[in-house]
Amino acid sequence: MKLRVTSYELRVTGLLLSLLLTFGCQPKRELEKTPEVIPVKVLKVRLKEILEALEYTGNIKAQDEAIVYPKVSGKIMEKVKVDGSPVNKGETIAYIDRDEVGLKFEKAPVESPLAGIVGRVYVDIGENVTAQTPIALVVDMDKVKIDLDIPEKYLPKVSKGQEAQIGVDAYPEEEFSGRVAKISPVVDLTTRSAPIEITVDNPQHRLKSGMFAKVRLILKEHKNVPVILKEAVMGKEPDLYVYMVKDNQAILQKVTLGLRQGPYFEVQEGLKEGDLIVIMGQQRLRDNAQVSVEIEEEQKLE
Repeated sequence: MKLRVTSYELRVTGLLLSLLLTFGCQPKRELEKTPEVIPVKVLKVRLKEILEALEYTGNIKAQDEAIVYPKVSGKIMEKVKVDGSPVNKGETIAYIDRDEVGLKFEKAPVESPLAGIVGRVYVDIGENVTAQTPIALVVDMDKVKIDLDIPEKYLPKVSKGQEAQIGVDAYPEEEFSGRVAKISPVVDLTTRSAPIEITVDNPQHRLKSGMFAKVRLILKEHKNVPVILKEAVMGKEPDLYVYMVKDNQAILQKVTLGLRQGPYFEVQEGLKEGDLIVIMGQQRLRDNAQVSVEIEEEQKLE
């Protein structure tokens, strides 16, 4: 009995033989691909001091200052003090020729009401003055003050004696320390804020009345706590995460954050000093991904 082979069966058989010849002669392929290695930048977790602070700007004023007025009318006949002269309480700044008919000539002194420095003499010799004419400005620069308005929501966190850090353009690399001296018991109905006064010791008179000041009022201060850059943090509270690197492998790690200062966050839970945290390249990562690491140099906490 003869078997009949159709043309369709011959075509199928030929196709199968062709496939066997084609793939059977090639080298055996790997079943799994080599894992992708993702380049990332990391920063070591460091222990730092971190602050919660309110930042304001204000003008420096002398703790005590007074505009000096004459007690009599007349003409300035002599200036005893000039701008910048030290002066004691009751000491004469200038003399006035009263030049009043019927009175014996006697020059009238213009006296300082406080001890300090003559900040400005407003008059010249020969100038006519009255009891309403300002003669000089006297300032006590041993201590200066800065007046600020604090929003009412922060008032429970502000107390007398609280530290304030002061910066001025004249000394850009230097920081001066002040303290809260006064807190108003009244909140302004319009601004919903209360005035406070910060005083700064100024024994060398380096801070001048009228200087522009940047003030950082310290509300909380945590020392020697782990901190990370904000660029490392993903998610939304309370579900916040970072990628931690161990043995060139990215590990998704949940963290709890605390105070924030500038670009840094305090880490309360989840990390410790020395951990490597991804700060650039995490968008391509997944948990347990292989990474190649570039360690970023530590940045200054501002």
